Amino acid sequence: MADSRAVVAVDVRPSPIAAWFHRLLTSPVIEVDGRAHAARWGTATIPVSPGEHRLTVYFRYRGQKRARLAAAEKDFAVDEASSAVDIAVRLGPRNGSRFRIGEPVARR
Repeated sequence: MADSRAVVAVDVRPSPIAAWFHRLLTSPVIEVDGRAHAARWGTATIPVSPGEHRLTVYFRYRGQKRARLAAAEKDFAVDEASSAVDIAVRLGPRNGSRFRIGEPVARR
């Protein structure tokens, strides 16, 4: 089934130490294969097709259009039998910390 669809569920969380700051003043952005998806802190689901994909996560201050702060990337794959791929993404506590992207976990 070449046209079967799955989702990538990206759980984006700030550090608990700076969570209040990020929830008030920043917004995460999730890119899959170079296509940006505005997100909120928490879990976002994005439809994907089977195959290889590149996930990029960064944040912007509210009102900014071009900034790519704390950016991190990871490749992941979706096979034909998967209905979803879960990926946990965490922002470090210090100013200048980058996102850490966990290992993708496929759901059948």
